[in-house]
Amino acid sequence: MAYRHFEFIEKHAWLLGGLTALMVSLGGLAEITPLFIQAHRVAPPAGVRPYDALRLAGRDVYVREGCYLCHSQMIRALRFETERYGPYSTASESVYDRPFQWGSKRTGPDLARIGGKYSDDWHRLHLMDPRQVVAQSNMPGYPWLALALVDGKDLQARMRVLRTLGDPYSDADIRSAAKAVAGKTELDALIAYLQGLGLAGGTEPAGVAGTAAPAAGGPS
Repeated sequence: MAYRHFEFIEKHAWLLGGLTALMVSLGGLAEITPLFIQAHRVAPPAGVRPYDALRLAGRDVYVREGCYLCHSQMIRALRFETERYGPYSTASESVYDRPFQWGSKRTGPDLARIGGKYSDDWHRLHLMDPRQVVAQSNMPGYPWLALALVDGKDLQARMRVLRTLGDPYSDADIRSAAKAVAGKTELDALIAYLQGLGLAGGTEPAGVAGTAAPAAGGPS
């Protein structure tokens, strides 16, 4: 009797397709739902707070210019990773990242702990013309960032949206944002973002910067 039921299903493509879609959907929900619930329970560790105005603007530039396509911000829990880059990444570090920048592609080195390893001047030269500081680099230059000013009003609008998503920006934070970025270029903002990665007061816990020596010549 059971064989006849299976035979009926096999001979009717619409029924077979519908039941297959149903089972795949149920299996997908069983895998995704717990992860979705867990992701919304992640709490920021002590010392981690949302990006300040300039760093938030810099992160927007980082995403817009596609830096994440060549640089990850995820150090895996493997010895050769932690020895080079520092302590491995945790989900709580990225609680205020929308979207998070973990990534999986590394044409260039991971940047999760890059903050404070190089001076602002080094980053400026590197972003304007990477081969000034790393002769073998295949990274493109971004000289136009030094000419574009950060839009304070647009930044305030972004902060309001982030507050609706759960980032604890106060009215004072949003009001002062335009003044904080006045006269700042997108290059200034991007450098500020990079210099905060892995440092206390940024989006990463204290005590992680400087734990791994940079590769010779710096990132490419």
